[in-house]
Amino acid sequence: MSDRFHVLFHPQKGFVAMKKTLARAAVVAAAAAGLAVMPAGIAHADPGQTYTAMLNPVNGSGGSGMVKIWLNGDQAKVTENWSGLASTFSGAPYPHVQHIHIGGQGQCPTMSADTNGDGVISTTEGVPAYGGVSTTLSVTGDTSAAAATNLKIAPSGSSTNYSRTITLDGKTVAALHKGNAVVVVHGLDPATLSKKAQQEKSDLVPSLPLAATSPALCGVLTMAPTGGPQTGSGSTAGIEHGGLFGLGGGLLTAAGALVWMRRRTLANAKAAR
Repeated sequence: MSDRFHVLFHPQKGFVAMKKTLARAAVVAAAAAGLAVMPAGIAHADPGQTYTAMLNPVNGSGGSGMVKIWLNGDQAKVTENWSGLASTFSGAPYPHVQHIHIGGQGQCPTMSADTNGDGVISTTEGVPAYGGVSTTLSVTGDTSAAAATNLKIAPSGSSTNYSRTITLDGKTVAALHKGNAVVVVHGLDPATLSKKAQQEKSDLVPSLPLAATSPALCGVLTMAPTGGPQTGSGSTAGIEHGGLFGLGGGLLTAAGALVWMRRRTLANAKAAR
């Protein structure tokens, strides 16, 4: 009997050598199984969450629109479309300041908010419903509450197609998660207001008429249903633990092979005696 035959089929030496070989194979199989599912795990890195709101008319503005915010950490990609608002102001395109409001009831105001009876819900009259300004949805530059009444950086005209990526502070992010964030677009056509309201000054900027800063559109931001790659979609079961499943499968396969080879080695050793 050759040394090679003796090593391969000796009941003790042969089994030890084969066991070491299969153990190394099991490690390789397990590593390969883990690598096979790694792309799925990487692809499942936090895709963020989407929030949407229908923008409905306030104060009889006649406008409408929709806003979508894709939030990843504190980075928010805002896309927004609205139309039907006042088109001109003092002979120029009408600047419609717009914001994310937080800290209120997470609602859009109804006419019951008109406490002075002038037929217009002013910005401050609407605060209990939608809260104070946390973020200014400007077309350029500052997006903080400090820019809330800066007409120069507001979208202008009767309609807009807005898209901008901005950084949100922690309070705004928390309000989005809680369903307490509201988008408000301001600016009414003075001709549509009551005579009393036409004579009033803005409650925010006294040098402007009431119509200039009163809310025209409002929408409560709510979390969009999951189901797409940009909305934090889908169940993670079977994906985030896919590596473990693959690893377990590789080890079970190697273990089965080890048992089978042990039985065959012992049988061949008996036959060789």
